[in-house]
Amino acid sequence: MNSKTPLTIAIVEAGLELVPKELWREPGVISTARRRKKKPGEILLDMSLHYHAMKKYLRDWFKRGRPDIVHVMLLNALSSPLNIEGLLRIYIHTIQGLLIWVNPSTRIPRNYNRFVGLMEQLLIEGQVPTKTDKPLMKVLELDLKKFINEENFSEVILMDERGEHMKLDEFSRLVTSNKSLVMIGGFQRGTFSQYIESLATRKISIYPKSLDAWVVISRVIESVERAYGIF
Repeated sequence: MNSKTPLTIAIVEAGLELVPKELWREPGVISTARRRKKKPGEILLDMSLHYHAMKKYLRDWFKRGRPDIVHVMLLNALSSPLNIEGLLRIYIHTIQGLLIWVNPSTRIPRNYNRFVGLMEQLLIEGQVPTKTDKPLMKVLELDLKKFINEENFSEVILMDERGEHMKLDEFSRLVTSNKSLVMIGGFQRGTFSQYIESLATRKISIYPKSLDAWVVISRVIESVERAYGIF
């Protein structure tokens, strides 16, 4: 039995959502939906396809419509030796407030279009595959705050360039010495909401400048792998 404490990571305020109702009649959205033979409300919001409509109608549009960020982060995390060794737990918190559990055994499609289809099914049906008691991903019936309270984490760390600067070896000692949740933003730019900031017990920066989310998740995981002697 593994005595090491698994690391829990939440990708927070992820730009992962279905096209909201206020954009269903926009030409770019209609075009994308027709091409994919789906209804506008059944496709993922994607800034590369729906930029003009998003900018025109959506609040915080610059934080939304980036499922590709989640894709790369999941590929990094689930393929890591830490996950292979059974020492990683991954959750996705979407900008709309959904909390998604990711089975550690999930093999995320490398092909982005297949990933999009999987996420659309997940957000519509609530889990994938739909008819199984052992899903690969599932939308949970609780919010992030309740999840944190139920799990009773000793530390809830928000990775933020404005936070306390910490070397990776010091950071890994912190998160492996107790039950920790590490929150990493899943959006392209902007700041964390007050809600997310209120959940954190500490804000930590591992580099004085802004880093891409997939770099942060890779460094965090690698630091814990080294602390546990996996590398």
